[in-house]
Amino acid sequence: MEHLIHKYLNKLEMQGLARREKTVFLALDAERVSNRAEDDEVRTLSSIFDLMNINSLLFAEPDEPYKSIIAELIRGFEPSLAAGRKIVPMDCETRTFFHDIPVVNDFSPEEIARALSRRKSVLVRDRGIVTYGVVTPEQAFVSFSSTCFSTFVKYFYDSLLYLWECAGAAKEPNESFLINFKRILGHIEGISAPTAGLSLTDTPPEDGDGIVRMLAEAGRAVVECRLVDSFFGNISYVHENTIYISQTGSSMDELECCIDAVPLDGSSSVGITASSELSAHKNIYQETGHTAILHGHPKFPVIMSMYCLKEGCDRSLCHKTCREKRYLSGVPVVSGEIGTGPTGLMHTVPEAMREGKGAIVYGHGVFTAGDGSFREPFSRLLEIDTACRKEYLSLIDSLLGRRGILR
Repeated sequence: MEHLIHKYLNKLEMQGLARREKTVFLALDAERVSNRAEDDEVRTLSSIFDLMNINSLLFAEPDEPYKSIIAELIRGFEPSLAAGRKIVPMDCETRTFFHDIPVVNDFSPEEIARALSRRKSVLVRDRGIVTYGVVTPEQAFVSFSSTCFSTFVKYFYDSLLYLWECAGAAKEPNESFLINFKRILGHIEGISAPTAGLSLTDTPPEDGDGIVRMLAEAGRAVVECRLVDSFFGNISYVHENTIYISQTGSSMDELECCIDAVPLDGSSSVGITASSELSAHKNIYQETGHTAILHGHPKFPVIMSMYCLKEGCDRSLCHKTCREKRYLSGVPVVSGEIGTGPTGLMHTVPEAMREGKGAIVYGHGVFTAGDGSFREPFSRLLEIDTACRKEYLSLIDSLLGRRGILR
């Protein structure tokens, strides 16, 4: 168990989420294991094990920009916009995984346990994030990572809407918000890992083992470049009427033993453990003829996909039923839910991919495709992320450039 704690402490640091010296990770083995010596925080958190049937508990002060983002979301951009007892992001990960993120004021076992009995994570005002695992410490890590992702997306999306509304009403934005927004913007370069020297295999694989190695290499690159958080995202390659695809719930940087070979003719049930987006991958291959598909959750494409000023829409249904023709930096934006239902992305993404080698799913993420290897899909994913980040900053500049906030 101790080696698992250190494994996920390393992942927290490598992904820029939290520093180990500001993290408490507890887990049950033959006895309770901790990464830190006994102190008041460890004792408080240890008490939660007596209140919940859990295997592990993770508490950390998140690294920037997440620390300041969470503080701003709890505080509210203006007093009238204060979050109260919970934060409700609108991205796909939150709808699927969290629903909402509760906020507690006190670092007390009872308050934290009460919140965690209903949700996978809780924000402790002025302290940090607490998450847990029922079976393995990985669950606590995944929830922590996803909380950082969801709050990031919500903050920058809400900020854009707030500034647009202020501009439309000829109203001055809250001065405290502007100061903090500028400071948080100064941290965003740090959320993307450098890609210099990163080069993916460009030679088509000859057999199944070669395909698995290529998938694992590309999966690691996506995580290292922070184009996907925790264990979300998926990847596949089609070869000789078989789709090699990452398993559902697998970590993209640990795919060596998590690839399913699924016959296209449906002659095997092996696909039962494959990614929940297997049907979408199949349809993309049938529509486009490409051989490699990469799906990530880069933050700014997710944020910008939700930014639409069309009036008269039910915003709660946009992610499912919107058929408005939209583009971000020339890339089509489509609606679609996870799964195979009538509003599933398996129906919308393949058609959009016929226009090019990329598509953005509303509030969800990006699909890219290529042939023979993952060099092109990976480069395309990076390009879309960079373009959407620039488009976001350009919008902010048009609203606040006169103040010099981006200069």
